Amino acid sequence: METTTIHVLKQKVEIILPVNGLEEKLLQAQKENRKLIIKLGFDPTAPDLHLGHAVVLKKLKQFQDAGHQITIVVGSFTARIGDPTGKNKSRQPLSTEAVQHNAETYLNQLSKLINVSKATIVFNSDWLDGLSTSEIIQLLSRVTIAQLMHRNDFNQRFNNNTPIAMHELVYPILQGFDSMKIRADIEMGGTDQLFNCTMGRQLQESFGMNPQVVLCMPLLKGLDGKEKMSKSLNNFIGLTEEPNDMFGKTMSIPDSLIPEFLELASDFSAEEKLHLNELLNNGENPMNLKKILAKNIVKQFHHEAAALKAEAFFSNQFQNKTFDKKVFEPVSLNAIKSVNGSISILELCFQLKNSLSKSAIRKLIESGAVLVNNKKIVDSQLMIKLKKETRIKVGKRDFFELK
Repeated sequence: METTTIHVLKQKVEIILPVNGLEEKLLQAQKENRKLIIKLGFDPTAPDLHLGHAVVLKKLKQFQDAGHQITIVVGSFTARIGDPTGKNKSRQPLSTEAVQHNAETYLNQLSKLINVSKATIVFNSDWLDGLSTSEIIQLLSRVTIAQLMHRNDFNQRFNNNTPIAMHELVYPILQGFDSMKIRADIEMGGTDQLFNCTMGRQLQESFGMNPQVVLCMPLLKGLDGKEKMSKSLNNFIGLTEEPNDMFGKTMSIPDSLIPEFLELASDFSAEEKLHLNELLNNGENPMNLKKILAKNIVKQFHHEAAALKAEAFFSNQFQNKTFDKKVFEPVSLNAIKSVNGSISILELCFQLKNSLSKSAIRKLIESGAVLVNNKKIVDSQLMIKLKKETRIKVGKRDFFELK
C-alpha cells in the first residue's frame, strides 16, 4: 500500500476512529484483494446540497479514485423519522412523497462530485420497512439507554427537561443497522455524525462482524461565520446555485472565514492555499482574496467562463455605486398579487423574494436594506402603487424591475 495514498485519504479528516483504523482497513483490503465498502448515508430532508456537504463528498471521491466501492445509503425510511442530531427539539418527519422527490434531487447533485454510475445506491426502506416487531425489539436490546445518553444533544435535552421522543432514541440505532446490512468497512460523515457512526461499529461488533472505521470531516461554517452551513439556517451556498449567486454569497462571508473556506471549500493546491493565507496575513485586502476564492468555487461547480462572468457581474452590481447602472431582474406586473394595484412593501418583497420569511424581510426593510426607485423604505406596512419600471432593491444582492 502506497504511503502517498494513505496521506491523501487522511488529509483534512478531523476524526478517525480507531486512530489506526484506516491503515488497518486498507491493509485488510489489500490482503483480501477486494475493494473497501465506503458508506455515506443521507436523509433527503431538503432538496439541495451545499458546500458543507461537498467537504465530505470530495473525500468520498478520493476513495472512489483509489478504487474503492462507494455506497450511498438514502435514508428513505429514516427521513420519515427525522434525525435529531444537533437539534434541541424533535425534527418534523417527512412524507413519503417529499422523501422521494428530495432523494431524486440529491442523486442528481451528487454527480457534480462523485461518479454516481460507479457508486452503489441503496434505500434503507428496503430492509427497515420489512422488520417485524420482534426483530425491532431484538435490535433495540443490543443498545442501552446509558449508551444513548452519551450523545451530547440527548444529554443536554434531558438535563434541560426538554422532551426526547422515543423515535429519536431509535434513530441512531437504525443508522447503525444500515452499516450492518451493507457490511460497511468505513462510514463517513461530518463531526456531528460521530455518535451515529460509532453506533454502526457497535452493532456490527454485536453481530460478530468486523466493525467499520469512522471518518469524520470538519463542519464548514455558513455565511454568518458562526453556525455550521445549513439550509435551515439560510447561511448556505448551494451546489446548484447560479454562478452570480454563488459568487455573491462567497463575497459576503466575513473576512475571518477566508482561511476556513480556502481549506475546506476551494480546490487550490496546498502551495496555493499557503500563498493566499500568507497574503491575508501580510495585509492583502480581504476583498481581493474573496474574489479569488469566489471564482474558484464557481469554477468547481460550473466552469471557468461562468466564474469570470460572475466576477464581472459582481463588480458592476456591487462595486458600481450608481443605482441605475445595476442589472435588474424583470418581473411581470401580472405576476404580483395585489389589491386594486396596491401592495405593502413587505408583501411585495416577499413575493419577489419568497425564499426569505416575512420576518426576515421585515428586518431588511427596518434596517434600510430595501430601496424603491433608489429611495430607502423603512416602514414595512407602507403601501405602494404598482406600476411599470418600478425598481426595487431587496438586501445586498437582489434587484428587480416591474415590467
